[in-house]
Amino acid sequence: MPLLVMKFGGTSVATLDRIRRAAKRVGREVANGYDVIVIVSAMAGKTNELVGWVEETSKLYDAREYDAVVSSGEQVTAGLMALTLQEMDVPARSWQGWQVPLQTTNAHASARIEDIGTEAINAKFAEGMRVAVVAGFQGISPENRVTTLGRGGSDTTAVAFAAAFGAERCDIYTDVDGVYTTDPRITAKARKLDKIAFEEMLELASLGAKVLQTRSVELAMRYKVKLRVLSSFEDTDQDGTAGTLVCDEEDIMESNVVAGVAYSRDEAKMTLLSVADRPGIAAAIFGPLSEAGVNVDMIVQNISEDGRTDMTFSLPTNQVERAKAAMTAVKDSGDVNYAELVTDEDVAKVSVVGIGMRSHAGVAAQMFQALRDEGINIKVITTSEIKISVLIDRKYMELAVQALHDAFGLEKAA
Repeated sequence: MPLLVMKFGGTSVATLDRIRRAAKRVGREVANGYDVIVIVSAMAGKTNELVGWVEETSKLYDAREYDAVVSSGEQVTAGLMALTLQEMDVPARSWQGWQVPLQTTNAHASARIEDIGTEAINAKFAEGMRVAVVAGFQGISPENRVTTLGRGGSDTTAVAFAAAFGAERCDIYTDVDGVYTTDPRITAKARKLDKIAFEEMLELASLGAKVLQTRSVELAMRYKVKLRVLSSFEDTDQDGTAGTLVCDEEDIMESNVVAGVAYSRDEAKMTLLSVADRPGIAAAIFGPLSEAGVNVDMIVQNISEDGRTDMTFSLPTNQVERAKAAMTAVKDSGDVNYAELVTDEDVAKVSVVGIGMRSHAGVAAQMFQALRDEGINIKVITTSEIKISVLIDRKYMELAVQALHDAFGLEKAA
């Protein structure tokens, strides 16, 4: 039989009533002739509660025991979903990560998937099971310990299962009805996209769009898994075309030059003033930052003058103190000599993304003109083949998003 993977996020399984609603969707696909692998998250708020219990118990906790506790939320949901389906006379069985088995690396709390065994679940399908309900977000390490994949890991689990089992499609059910051109809470003109290319979705996810977890999109793009994002709260999927399909660029007939506008509110800017401009200076700065776990994004180096230069980069606001400590350490060691360390924690990143930018000139000029017309100053710019990002004062973030959405006419389909 053809196979579908259906993933339900925390809000979609937050209560027993919502689990029943999700189960009815699964039952509908079984009636349509599919075998189904259901990936479930923990009930909304449960993971935060479990993390809180761990931190209250032990400030310097053992990551292996953290995983043992935090993974239990998904196990509860999987069991409840299987029981609900059985009550509907749908042959279903729950599976924990170690039972599949889903093999991961040893990096507890941020493990990566290495292999998914298909034999056990396929054998049960052959015996008449129609639905395998799998606890997302978790696997088993080479040491036979439970591991977790990091926040958003259930999305990654779902895509990995779709790839491993050759599923026809992977449906991600969430609290929104698809991928929008930007956040509808910022501009009412935001439009739901019928289709979006993997590369565009990956950029939007990495730039702040919360619809899909970045690693899940990377996996889908690598293994050509068709992803569909749709709402678990709307019964509008009778013909299988609801939501947004994330697919290959070749599967999209027409698209706008810019697909969407993304933003990230929690950004900071750090500048090392008057750094010695010499070979290896960038490695001396960014190596220690990487070792300290600082995620550096945008980087700008000013023109050298009298053998000195300024080095500016952006980073998440919650990593500023870590970055300061790393830069103080390299200065004290004599590896990097700079005059002053300047930090601005009141900035935001706004980006435009679109595969059409590859073949259309003038997108940057149009973006900068729209920001200039609103009196918004650009602090840092970075580009790739399909994106342009700028760092601006945080107070202008929503205005910038609205202005760019209007400038590129994103309320209209191609």
